[in-house]
Amino acid sequence: MTVREAGLAGVLLIDLESFHDVRGMFVRAFCADAFVSAGLNATWVQTNVSQTARRGMLRGLHFQRPPSAEIKLIQCVRGSVYDVIVDVRRGSPSFGLWEAFELDATSPLAIYVPEGFAHGFQCVTDDCCLLYHMSTGYVPSLSAGVRWNDPDLAIPWPVDIPLLSERDASLPLLAELT
Repeated sequence: MTVREAGLAGVLLIDLESFHDVRGMFVRAFCADAFVSAGLNATWVQTNVSQTARRGMLRGLHFQRPPSAEIKLIQCVRGSVYDVIVDVRRGSPSFGLWEAFELDATSPLAIYVPEGFAHGFQCVTDDCCLLYHMSTGYVPSLSAGVRWNDPDLAIPWPVDIPLLSERDASLPLLAELT
């Protein structure tokens, strides 16, 4: 595994080593020893699978408030997605800045997202599946989010008219977060 910094402080890209032969590909998605050696969180208390059926579907931008703010390790295991993180840490020099990544099942890449970032993605292909490792469990009362089309963020989503859940369509703007 190779760890490299992304554009926003604390966000890391993890190139996972893949092995190919006539049967296909094998990737070690997580190795506690390698994460500890790299100084990364290696304790995941929850793993989520997000399956999304159609191109253009958008999920997010979600995060969990303290004291249950979460570190996420995100990987695409089927299809292709446009993955976005937004710094929602008040007082951070990069508050309100975002970064996007193209994740797909054929490129063994994981995103290590520190606490205080909202996360969302839009499917670029049909039938996408993301695997999330979470450092804390889900606490519904601390669940929050930022609207996908916040004009202050101006994220250029690849599919102009996304398919959204009612909840995601009604998330607040970044300026409205308390």
